[in-house]
Amino acid sequence: MIDRRALLSRSSLLAAAALPACTPVARPGGAPAGNSLPAFYEDIEERTFRWFWDTVNRRNGLVPDRWPTPSFCSIASVGFALTAYPIGVERGWCTRAEARDLTLTTLRFFWNAPQGPEPTGRTGHKGFFYHFIDMETGARFRDVELSSVDTTILLMGVLFAGRYYDRADPAEAEIRRLAQALYARADWNFFRTDGRKPVSMGWHPERGLIPASWTGFNEGMFVYVLGLGAPEHPLPADSWEAWTATYPRSWRGEGPTRHLAFAPLFGHQYSHIWIDFRGIRDRVMREAGFDYFENSRRATYANRAYCTANPKGWDGWSKHVWGLTACDGPGSYQRSFKGETREFFGYAARGPLGQPDERDDGTLAPTAALGSLPFAPEIVIPCAEALRREHGDRLYGKYGFLDSFNPSFRFADVRLDTGTVDPVHGWVAKDHLGIDQGPIILQAANYRDDFVWRHMREEPAIRRGLTLAGFTGGWLG
Repeated sequence: MIDRRALLSRSSLLAAAALPACTPVARPGGAPAGNSLPAFYEDIEERTFRWFWDTVNRRNGLVPDRWPTPSFCSIASVGFALTAYPIGVERGWCTRAEARDLTLTTLRFFWNAPQGPEPTGRTGHKGFFYHFIDMETGARFRDVELSSVDTTILLMGVLFAGRYYDRADPAEAEIRRLAQALYARADWNFFRTDGRKPVSMGWHPERGLIPASWTGFNEGMFVYVLGLGAPEHPLPADSWEAWTATYPRSWRGEGPTRHLAFAPLFGHQYSHIWIDFRGIRDRVMREAGFDYFENSRRATYANRAYCTANPKGWDGWSKHVWGLTACDGPGSYQRSFKGETREFFGYAARGPLGQPDERDDGTLAPTAALGSLPFAPEIVIPCAEALRREHGDRLYGKYGFLDSFNPSFRFADVRLDTGTVDPVHGWVAKDHLGIDQGPIILQAANYRDDFVWRHMREEPAIRRGLTLAGFTGGWLG
């Protein structure tokens, strides 16, 4: 049996030992542009970009949830893609005209897609969209929810496109017009129609709002920033307090390791991909004495420290091979590992034990570390290098890193749908997931020259939403 108290104590000590003594000071307007990356990293970026560029349905702009497994569209994948196309333009991987036309096709599709309360044949309702939709028709996939957070990711990509395509030609002007129209149409208070203060995670036409709401701490920050900043159907001014009200149960660590915890790292990455939180603070972080960017840095170090401590004794983990987040897994199995019965999972959120949404089955995901590049490049770059060196022959290919791998899962007696098992090297996923590819390329662009951040700092809705949430300082000043 695992002694959880000993586990948490050891993990905390390692986190404190691993964290740099000096916290980088965020500068107003963002850190200086021009950070360099090793040559091998550009190959990661371009291959990851190619995944979006090659898998998109060019007739409507829809992007699959995963590939090569046949898949429905994930609207979040579309949001990541809309942000990735301009990176391709700037890096010379596609032309501006190609990216512009594909973006316009995408925005036209979502603007014209049927909306309504009917359970079938609709792409969305109240200006929001279903989590998964058909790759060809855009109709709701099965009984998935109308998603507040996945629509937020889509809208972040839409708004970014509206900022990037700033030329006077008619196509770029139409992108800007559609971007603002799509954002303005979203009725954020629809997710509060049952009287709750926070925003519901979703809605089903068959049974109404999902009981669970977006309350801190997780990836939901940008739901409130966009909701507060909305030009026509904004959230009430006190909505940020509803989001932060549950923060007290999320704090972990002491001193330099103290942070708002959420076990899977995607929760510390998604909002930060589009919003530059460096040097700006709300009331909670003013009292804490650091900003949300620093919070994500500490969470990244805590994730790596847990993997380095490796309290469950998984094979293949090290100070350079680490990273727990939501990702594919080998499947739902119980097997004996080193004399103990261990439980394994398929797609699931994973993160250090002792944190909210904890789960550890030995599965690591490259996006966990690489999506944290701006927070802690000094530990992320060595991880990326180690992943290619130690696992590249199975994990790295045409579109960069496959979604995930588990060196401990070497059981040949199971029938797998999610990947392949090698009796020596363990399990490797067979798919790339759009929501895991996105953070890899977009955060690299932010690290290199603030690419996404500097465009989104110019979006009035972002400034308006942050100001209404009580943020001050830094570039907001």
